[in-house]
Amino acid sequence: MKKYFLLLILFLGGFCTTNAQKKVPVFVSGTEGHKSYRIPAIISTPNGNLLAFAEGRVHGSGDYGDINIVLKISKDKGKTWGALQTVVDADSLQAGNPAPVVDVTDPAYPGGRIFLFYNTGNNHEGEIRKGHGIREVWYKTSTDGGHTWSEAVNITTETHRPMQPLVNPAYNFAEDWRSYANTPGHAMQFQNGKYKGRIYVAANHSAGNPQPQFMDYKAHGFYTDDHGKTFHIGETVSMPGSNESMATELSDNKLMMNSRNQRGDIRARIVSISNNGGESWDTTYFDKTLIDPVNQGSILTIGYKKGNAIIAFCNAADTKRRDNLTLRISYNEGHTWSKQFEIDKSPGNEKNDFTAYSDLVKISPDKLGVLYERDGYSQIVFTVIKWK
Repeated sequence: MKKYFLLLILFLGGFCTTNAQKKVPVFVSGTEGHKSYRIPAIISTPNGNLLAFAEGRVHGSGDYGDINIVLKISKDKGKTWGALQTVVDADSLQAGNPAPVVDVTDPAYPGGRIFLFYNTGNNHEGEIRKGHGIREVWYKTSTDGGHTWSEAVNITTETHRPMQPLVNPAYNFAEDWRSYANTPGHAMQFQNGKYKGRIYVAANHSAGNPQPQFMDYKAHGFYTDDHGKTFHIGETVSMPGSNESMATELSDNKLMMNSRNQRGDIRARIVSISNNGGESWDTTYFDKTLIDPVNQGSILTIGYKKGNAIIAFCNAADTKRRDNLTLRISYNEGHTWSKQFEIDKSPGNEKNDFTAYSDLVKISPDKLGVLYERDGYSQIVFTVIKWK
């Protein structure tokens, strides 16, 4: 009787027990040619296969160096995964921030075409913030479910605002974009309304010289309305310190972007709402329900109810360290979060990070897949949550 009483209390308080699949290792550090794997991203193809991407860091766990983008495919909803495939190898330089999305609206590709957006870099982030180096933006495509990939296309000049030549004395160098990164996690495509077919990639950049408390960072996004032929940069989020971001579709042509607060002064997620598909922002605010330890978070539209988008959000729900990976569900487009599920948490009182970056994918009307970093970044695992 006590057991059922406790379950009732948890339900009324917003917590739900999970009907979760076991945690399946997908990328394990020190195996398959890479010392470390980080920055997970996942999508589902029209035939139901799952594609899990990550950065394969060849020599160590650092954010810069010989880093490849790797892929594994699951044909059974994440129970098992195929062999590791290297999709991007920039030789000894960095290739990272994989942001995949499936374009399902291009009449030239009725079976869908996968876009993989990513970045390359030729120096450490700290040095690029000082103007010593550049981060570029690229994409590859696949028309056979991720088994083979096109040649890379460089879209840096359309999606980045690189430093202007020093010979232009009138240029405002405070506007230089220096550091640059997609998402991390999946990109998105509008499925409904005025912007149906638009592919939107959330991103962030630093502008001008480094500032205290990472005030030189701001989030933005870029998009294409013609299936990758041309790209446009959306308006920058006004809040200094907004950083790693992910976006999702709301009702009535709206878009929500959810960002990390790099400043760390408020340990919560930054939310920005656009009424024109990500071209400009109408409001930006902190959602203090979505507590965060200065980390990445993932967001996904998983359905609609009474005209409102049902939103799933996942992050390390802790204000001090990366732990307590939690999935939340909103039935009113993020105004409130009525369900939450504890996905994974450290077993004791460890001081090191336990769960960190994650990405979400819809498995079925009542199930979500979560691909996430676990156990001090020693592995990236996959699990399935029955959320309703």
